[in-house]
Amino acid sequence: MPQQRSNFAHLARLQADLAQLGGRAERFFSEDPNTCLIKLRQFAEVMAQEVAARAGLYVADEDNQATLLNRLRQRDWLPRDVADLFHWIRKAGNEATHQMQGTHANALQGLKMAVALGFWYHRSFHDGQFKGGAFIPPSAPVDESAELKKQLDDLRAQMQQADAALKAEAQRSAAAAEQIAQIQADAKVWEELAESSTTEAEALKVRIVELQALQQAAKAQPEVSREFQHAANLAAAQVERDLDEAATRELIDQQLRDAGWEVDSAKLRYANGARPEPGRNRAIAEWPCEGGDRADYALFIGTRLVAVVEAKRKSRDVSGDIEQAKRYARGIIGDGGEVLSAWWQGQYKTPFVYAANGRPFHRQYLQASGIWFCDLRRAQNVRKALESWHSPNGLAELLKQDIDSATSALDDMPMQFDFPLRAYQREAILAVEKAIKAGKQEMLVAMATGTGKTKTCIALVYRLLKAQRFRRILFLVDRNVLGEQAAISFKETRIENMRSFTDIFGIREIDEPEPDTDTMVHIATVQGMVARVFNSEEGGIGVDAYDCIVVDECHRGYALDREMSEAESEHRDQADYISHYRRVLDHFDAVKIGLTATPALHTTQIFGVPVFTYSYREAVLDGYLIDHDPATVITTELSRGGIRYASGDEVLRLNRLTHGVESYNTPDALEFDVSQFNKKVLTEPFNQAVCAELTQHIDPYGPAKTLIFCATDEHADLVVRLLKQAYQDAGFNDVGDDAIIKITGASDKPLLLVRRYKNE
Repeated sequence: MPQQRSNFAHLARLQADLAQLGGRAERFFSEDPNTCLIKLRQFAEVMAQEVAARAGLYVADEDNQATLLNRLRQRDWLPRDVADLFHWIRKAGNEATHQMQGTHANALQGLKMAVALGFWYHRSFHDGQFKGGAFIPPSAPVDESAELKKQLDDLRAQMQQADAALKAEAQRSAAAAEQIAQIQADAKVWEELAESSTTEAEALKVRIVELQALQQAAKAQPEVSREFQHAANLAAAQVERDLDEAATRELIDQQLRDAGWEVDSAKLRYANGARPEPGRNRAIAEWPCEGGDRADYALFIGTRLVAVVEAKRKSRDVSGDIEQAKRYARGIIGDGGEVLSAWWQGQYKTPFVYAANGRPFHRQYLQASGIWFCDLRRAQNVRKALESWHSPNGLAELLKQDIDSATSALDDMPMQFDFPLRAYQREAILAVEKAIKAGKQEMLVAMATGTGKTKTCIALVYRLLKAQRFRRILFLVDRNVLGEQAAISFKETRIENMRSFTDIFGIREIDEPEPDTDTMVHIATVQGMVARVFNSEEGGIGVDAYDCIVVDECHRGYALDREMSEAESEHRDQADYISHYRRVLDHFDAVKIGLTATPALHTTQIFGVPVFTYSYREAVLDGYLIDHDPATVITTELSRGGIRYASGDEVLRLNRLTHGVESYNTPDALEFDVSQFNKKVLTEPFNQAVCAELTQHIDPYGPAKTLIFCATDEHADLVVRLLKQAYQDAGFNDVGDDAIIKITGASDKPLLLVRRYKNE
């Protein structure tokens, strides 16, 4: 009897246990969809472990699949398209295991997603040109429903058409003939593998050894690992072509479910009798509209209609489909078939519309990705792409917001506080408010160091909250010490009637859990937000948690500072850190306000050109700052000529994975100029020369304090040691050990050290 064709046969010669688990899931589909989903979860777990090992990120006895997937996602090994498939299978498998849930419909969608993952894996790690093929439907269950029967019949027809087309092409194309030969060869290997007596326990022992070997290889050859990573990201672009519309709709269902909506587009449908109910937040599929149209989803908070959704296949861009969603918003009918009254702008019967195709949000391809959203309540509102769906609570809070009323309140509010504001600080506040009124979503304020950005920010935030223009504001910093300083300022600054900002609105300090509805300001670090947004098992903090984000020292999101040693170990390089910093900002449906003293190109790419600037020179001329002395430039032989290595030179390099020093022969000639010193190349003689010169300018017995800025945490350790030695060599033998210390994130109690430096 011929072996049943398998969607996973192509994996047999590449990863035997993946092929076995996928094949077993197919065979269980007919009789036991619950077990099918459990096998698919195991399939995805094995694949995730394989990817992690190839990335050098595998951890034996990993706590759970979600932790591993989030680590891979954060390190850019799992593009969002792929991560969504992994998470869908994980959640469906968990329900099958713990709640004994699993229908044939769910199992069929799970098989499609697992097949797409198998194609992605093959293209990522073995053959980037792998063709894949049409989905091979599993054996039908005896008691299949009419809907399931239609799906399977359609899939069989598609498979037969694809097979016929490939055979016809094989007569004209050598490549197609080769593909058929490869399919036949894979099928033969698959038959042998399917008949194998190897147990899953035995396969597990073999897999552990293989994973450890892959992990060691990835660490020994990081350049090969990076090539795999690049291939995995390229292969993700083809995932959408491997999924049909039903699988795409299932992904959208899961996204809505993660945001807190009750949804099942196969069952919770208007035609099946699904209707809104008090106390339930439902996304009801195929809701009728005038003219025989049907909205793909109608979102209800209780019995109140709040949004309609137009869903498309992943292969189609959806930014323009907001127009179709608007048409549904004009023509949607009531749950009894009655014509609804228009509430918004005199023509829309629901305040919000969405268009989605299941694709993840990509800043680089904005119009082709993300979940597109438009607030129809004001004609001035424009559509925008979101990373995720609003939650029911988020939409309910958005409905309470009256922007026109808030704008009027800002215009009428006097600029009076219990602390004095300087003229330029008032101008900065009014410039930001003007930009917000004009509908800008990102804005930048540039004020020189020492001109009171924090006080300006507190006054601005107070006005915006008092006028109810925003409901909750995130104050984002890139290190704990800045967050602590901000928290102190919010607590100590008397705003009105001798009450502090905290007394009036309340704040949550550094990286505390998500604030409750009574908390108006939350202070967090970029690193903490990365963990909460991307590393949470159940999807992290929602896109509607904050409607305004103020980023303090926003240029420093780009300074890969070794003060952030622990958090920085989560990033490969500066570009990686920038990526996560930007992704945190992109995650929230919020107005973003950046504060900086030094706007640069990379800052303006996020926040735009400054809406207000108060420069250092202006502050000096106005008498608020004191001018600096001319700079003293220290020049050494190495800083003039740079550092050069010829091809084949033996050098020592720091392995950041093992924290050991290794001997290394350069494959090519290398050149480093002074801008790369202490970042890419660390040379003790250069730092010795600079430290010796510093002893001629810094009096260790004087009243002044001195800050020395270093390139990295390792560089700071080196400078502390060499500077102490330089003072001893210069005859200052009584300069104590505590006179020169390092203060970075790697220090013991760094916040305490900062306070000591300021106060003692």
